Amino acid sequence: MIQNPSTRKRSFNSLIILIVIAILLGLGILFYPSSEKPQEIETSNTPIAVKDTLPSPPIVVPEVIADIFARSLRKPPTIPLLPAELNDIPTADIAQSKMVIGDGPLIVLPQRNTVLVFKVEKGDTLSTLFNKAGLSANTMYKVIESSNDAKKYFTRINIGQSFEFTLNEAGDLLSLVTKPNLLNTYSLTKQDNGYVFDHNAIEPTYKQVYAYGIITSSLFAAADKAQVPHSMILEIANAFGYDIDFALDLRQGDEFEAIFEQKLVNGKMVGTGNLLAARFINRGKEYTAIRYTNKKGIAAYYRADATSMRRAFIRTPVDFTRISSKFTMGRYHPVLNKIRAHKGVDYAAPTGTAIRASGDGRIVERGWKGGYGNAIVIQHGKTYSTLYGHMSRFAPDLKVGSHVKQSQTIGYVGMTGLATGPHLHYEFRVNGKHVDPLSVKLPMADPLPEKEKARFLALSQPLMAEMRKKKTVLLAKAQTTDHSQTSSE
Repeated sequence: MIQNPSTRKRSFNSLIILIVIAILLGLGILFYPSSEKPQEIETSNTPIAVKDTLPSPPIVVPEVIADIFARSLRKPPTIPLLPAELNDIPTADIAQSKMVIGDGPLIVLPQRNTVLVFKVEKGDTLSTLFNKAGLSANTMYKVIESSNDAKKYFTRINIGQSFEFTLNEAGDLLSLVTKPNLLNTYSLTKQDNGYVFDHNAIEPTYKQVYAYGIITSSLFAAADKAQVPHSMILEIANAFGYDIDFALDLRQGDEFEAIFEQKLVNGKMVGTGNLLAARFINRGKEYTAIRYTNKKGIAAYYRADATSMRRAFIRTPVDFTRISSKFTMGRYHPVLNKIRAHKGVDYAAPTGTAIRASGDGRIVERGWKGGYGNAIVIQHGKTYSTLYGHMSRFAPDLKVGSHVKQSQTIGYVGMTGLATGPHLHYEFRVNGKHVDPLSVKLPMADPLPEKEKARFLALSQPLMAEMRKKKTVLLAKAQTTDHSQTSSE
C-alpha cells in the first residue's frame, strides 16, 4: 500500500517518540537497579563495644557533638543521641581524648570547664559578681580570706575592671583572675590546700614627652587640648600648690609647660610616670618646679634655682565642705551658750573624712582632751605646734612619741567633745601662742643642702633649656600654620 507523504511523516514522528521513551526507561533502570528499599540504620542501647579492627575512616564527629552537650547540658543525658558509629571508637582512643563515658546509654562528653567574664558596672560589688557567677557568699569569703594579698587586691574594684571566673562541671570555682590595668594581673587558683595567690606584672618602658598649654576656659580643658592626662595635670597643680591657689588664682591666658614620663607597653601608653620639670605662668609671674631625688632617695620638687618650693606646713589639713567657725576672740559658743574666744578654725566635713598632719613633727598628746573630744597635738620643732580636735577616731599605729610626716593621715573627722556637728577644730600655735591658721605666714621647708646643689643644677639646667627649645619650636610651627591658613583665605 502506497502511503501519502503526510502519513509517512506521522509514522516517522511516532517512531522517534517510541525511541525516546525507550531510552528514558533504560536510564530509570540504571538509577534504580533494585526494587528493595534502602536498609535503615539501627540504633543500639548497648555500651560501647571494642572491636578488633579500627574503624575506617576515623570519626571526627564526637568533638562537635560533645561541644553541643557541654554548652547545653550540666548532667549526662539519659537517651543515646550519638550515631551508632561511635560504638566503633576504641576505648584506648577515648581515654587519650579525655572523654568520659556516661552510665547506661551511650554518652561521650569532654571534660570542659566554664569560663565567665564580667566587667564591673556601676553598683557592682565583689558579692554581686560572685552571685552572677552562681557562687555563694561562703565561697567569696573563703576566697578573699585565703590570704592578705587576696583581700588586698580582690576587694578593690573599679568600674570597667574585668573578673574572670573558671568553674568546673559541678560549678565549683577553680580560679579567679582580675586585671585592674594593663600592667598588673592578679589570680587565685584552687589547690589542695586552698586558693593560691599570684601576681603577674608587666614592666613598661618610659618615654619623656613635652606638653604646652594656654588656659582659655579651665585648667582641665587646656590639659585636654595639650594632651596632658588628668593625673599629670593634677600632679602639676600639686607641685605648684604652695604658690598658686588653683581654685581662685587662675586666669585666662595663664600658661603651663611640662616634661613628664609616659609608660608604654608594646608602644601603647598605659599611664604616666613622674613629672620631671614644669613651668607655670600665673598672672604674668613665672613659677618653676624640678623633681629631684636626693642621695637618701627622697624625691621632692624644687625651684629651678634650687630653692625649696615646699612650705613647712599645709594651710588646710582636711578636705572640708565649708568653714563653720573662724579664728576670733569673741564667739557665741553653741553648746556653752556664752561668748568666748575661738582660737582655731572649724572645718565642716563628713564624719570619717581623713585628717592630715599639717607638717612634719612628733605627737605629744593623743586621746580624750576635755571639750576637744578625741584630739592630737603635734610638736613641729621648738617653735610650732598644731592641735586637731573632735576626731571620731585615730589613725592606727599612732601613739604619743610617734613621728609623722606632712600630709600623713593622723585621724578622722567626728563630733566628739563639745560639738554640734562633724567638723575638725584646728589650732596653730607659735611659741605656745594661738594664731589664725588662715592668715599666719607659713615658714618654708628646709632648703636643698649646699652639698647637693651642684648635682641638682646638673639635672635642672638641661631640663629648663629643653623646655625653652621645645616651646620655641612649637610656637614657631603654630605661627607658620596660622600664616598659611591666612594666606589660603
